[in-house]
Amino acid sequence: MNTTRENGPAYLAAFLYAIIIGFSFLFVKMTISAAHPLDVLAHRFALSFLAASIPVILGWMPVRIEQKDLWPIIRLSLLSPVLFFSFQAFGLMNASSSEAGIIQASVPVFTLLLASYFLKERSSRLQKVSLLVSVAGVIFIFTMKGGSLLGSGNFQGVSLLLLSALSFAGYSVLARPLTRTFKPMELTYITLGVGFILFNIMAVGRHTVDRSLNEFFQPLTDIRYIGALLYLGILSTMITTLLSSFALSRIEASKMSVFSNFSTLVSMAAGALFLNEQLRYYHIIGSLMIILGVLGTNFLGNKRGTIDTRKQMVRAESVPQKNEV
Repeated sequence: MNTTRENGPAYLAAFLYAIIIGFSFLFVKMTISAAHPLDVLAHRFALSFLAASIPVILGWMPVRIEQKDLWPIIRLSLLSPVLFFSFQAFGLMNASSSEAGIIQASVPVFTLLLASYFLKERSSRLQKVSLLVSVAGVIFIFTMKGGSLLGSGNFQGVSLLLLSALSFAGYSVLARPLTRTFKPMELTYITLGVGFILFNIMAVGRHTVDRSLNEFFQPLTDIRYIGALLYLGILSTMITTLLSSFALSRIEASKMSVFSNFSTLVSMAAGALFLNEQLRYYHIIGSLMIILGVLGTNFLGNKRGTIDTRKQMVRAESVPQKNEV
């Protein structure tokens, strides 16, 4: 049976994930210009957790998690959303969205290294080369635009964004084995709940100490802030968590992560459509490198690696699932 065809929905989920993330940096910059990063995260996860709770409460997507199963998911949520979004929000205070985009391109490299060590995921030499080609495409675009990560005086922002990328790589690796035990909605609901609780405690606590609790609610009167928050809370938080959990249940962490480089293409298209930015020749060259790299990483695997992956899937399917009676 064709493994690529079987994993078609997972690749589609990864692609949709990349599209949504491609627009997210723009909306994050909009929100943190109107509110403190902790307030943005608190509002964002309150909205996403509320949205996720509706189908759970109505019984459309039941979540059955036993107390003994909570710790592995809580540990996962500490990487993403807690560390990933915290580093990203504070990093974007001192770095541009284009710099965030290029640092995001390092996620597949981190993921490949971590997945090879912790998950024993195997990749062929062609897949490794393809991954590097995709990353090089992002770097090429940024370099040709005249960007300089270390020469722009924003070392703190760049460092935080790099930690954000490393956190998400760790999340991808840690989530991969959990997707064989828990349903995507179960992982999504618990991780969003942890983010909702922690970010709101930190934000409200900060305002309580400063005696400025009214400032916590003030941005919610801005219609532009609300619009950006809806995108970040619903699409870029809840939906992307669902999509990534589903994709990781079907394909390797290293293959999933390389799709994040598609976000660069989306960011460029968004700039051309909404900000009237010009597309130049280096955008085209870099885009082709990204696309070829993503395709190569996912479809140039050796037969041995495919056989090993199928054996792992068979072993995972033979283990009784937590929700089976």
